[in-house]
Amino acid sequence: MSKLPRFYCPSALNTGEELSLPAGTARHVQVLRLQPDHEITLFNGQGGEFKAVVTHMGRSEVSVRVGEHHPVERELSIQVNLWSSITANERMDWLLEKATELGAATLLPITAERSVLKLKGERADKKLAHWQAIAVASSEQCGRNRVLQVGQATTLVQALEHLSAAPSHSARWVLSLSPGTRLLQEMIQTIRSPHGQGAAQPTEIIVLSGPEGGLSPTEEAQAIAAGFLPVSLGNRVLRAETAPVAVLSAIACLE
Repeated sequence: MSKLPRFYCPSALNTGEELSLPAGTARHVQVLRLQPDHEITLFNGQGGEFKAVVTHMGRSEVSVRVGEHHPVERELSIQVNLWSSITANERMDWLLEKATELGAATLLPITAERSVLKLKGERADKKLAHWQAIAVASSEQCGRNRVLQVGQATTLVQALEHLSAAPSHSARWVLSLSPGTRLLQEMIQTIRSPHGQGAAQPTEIIVLSGPEGGLSPTEEAQAIAAGFLPVSLGNRVLRAETAPVAVLSAIACLE
């Protein structure tokens, strides 16, 4: 299945069904110049993947016959939700691509005090659609059958205000350069092997990463007050788009 061309199809998929692919999916199939009887893989983000066969290739319409469902999942055992400050130029695109490949479940674009790029209105909507398309394409490429969901850009203050009380199965980290901060390696051990009698292993984690220059002292204090634990990535200062990828890589390598 993994060697077949893979396409995200945001439609109900049922074995044995003849289906006209949505316009976006059909265009991707046409780009590869596939012909009737070619086999492909479809996934709709609801779990697993389907083998399918192209039955019709028109100028604007592509039809397939949906085959067997394979309940394959390639997700991390812990759900990682990134709160990442918006980076300028193509760096955010790169972050979305790598975060998807490494298994992040969601990414919330954050505007912080030191953020260079701040989005509003129509521009924000266009960026959101662009970023979600990157997540879809990256899922197609890397073999995930779930698609990272990109949230609506918001300020850190607003994100913290809408954050509910931390459930027992959740962890919250804020990447920090402050002295005395616990190292990432140590924190990963705490989520893999919780201490204390009756402690439950977290199934979800929020990772908050600031912009170039980091979060302001006030913002970091607000995050800590909301239950985030400060976490260090070591002695070197990483770029805003590199830091969350480093965290994801460390978590993914333990799978």
